[in-house]
Amino acid sequence: MKYEKLSKNALYCMYTAGILTAVVVIAILGAVNYFWIFPKDIEIGKWISLALLILIGIDALISPVFRYHRYRYSINEECIDIQEGYLFVKRHIVPIERLHKLETAKGPIDQIFKVAKVVVTTAGGDVTISFLDEKKAEQIAESLRRRINEIVVEQRRENGEE
Repeated sequence: MKYEKLSKNALYCMYTAGILTAVVVIAILGAVNYFWIFPKDIEIGKWISLALLILIGIDALISPVFRYHRYRYSINEECIDIQEGYLFVKRHIVPIERLHKLETAKGPIDQIFKVAKVVVTTAGGDVTISFLDEKKAEQIAESLRRRINEIVVEQRRENGEE
């Protein structure tokens, strides 16, 4: 099975999303420290905050690289296979015949970097192929739509509906 990798735009999108998330979490951490509920003389709270600040910064810089290099997807006539993860790698395998609904989606950061996601819905839930170039996402959605239509026509013939 041949796996596809992501474009560099995906890496930039991951970095931007990671940094924005880190900024929000650091702002919340700062607010907690500023409005510290516990007595002011507890020094351990400041050390914990500093450690969290360092970990958040390291995560924002390192996690996009790992996620980018570990993210792969493959689509063939039988299934969609997606591998992704940072610390733990997950693998999603979805049979094409189980697909019920397809959609493409783009968030604000995705639009800046011209990437999109293809969300496929099955009876068991949603699976998302993320960080695809916009054109690639449209091509994948269109090819999956055609394949689903072919399967429906085949099933109707087998059931004698046509």
